[in-house]
Amino acid sequence: MYNALMATKKKPQNTDNTIARNRKARHEFFIEEKFEAGLVLEGWEVKSLREGKAQLSDSYVLIRHGEAWLANALVTALKTASTHVVPEPQRDRKLLLNRNELNKLIGAVERKGYTLIPLAMYWKRGKAKVEIALAKGKQMHDKRATMKERDWQRDKERLFKNI
Repeated sequence: MYNALMATKKKPQNTDNTIARNRKARHEFFIEEKFEAGLVLEGWEVKSLREGKAQLSDSYVLIRHGEAWLANALVTALKTASTHVVPEPQRDRKLLLNRNELNKLIGAVERKGYTLIPLAMYWKRGKAKVEIALAKGKQMHDKRATMKERDWQRDKERLFKNI
């Protein structure tokens, strides 16, 4: 009886599997569509990501030879990295997308003037994933309008709360 009760209890799962976020992305771009892509990593990179040593702030996605690559993403090597491996923190990492998604992205980037940016890096079932977005850049007046709208929403909430 005791063993049956113990078997039904589950370990509390960590709900936040996020490794890194690109916080500037929503301020700098209009997000049109999001995609989830796998990430090809080396062993030392996986260990660094488990420790949360990644930054996406200045990174972007390139389309090269019909493949998607994550460029300029910083994955800092741990101090305990192997001595026979030379870590390269900002190397281009291949993104794993299916052919239909790649064709859609290639068409949008080449013909319609969109850009591809990473929004977040996270763990999903033990595998590193990157959420990339098809986006258009914002002009300065668009950024001002977004900030003005956000301030108005905040003030409106404050007014309704006081009433």
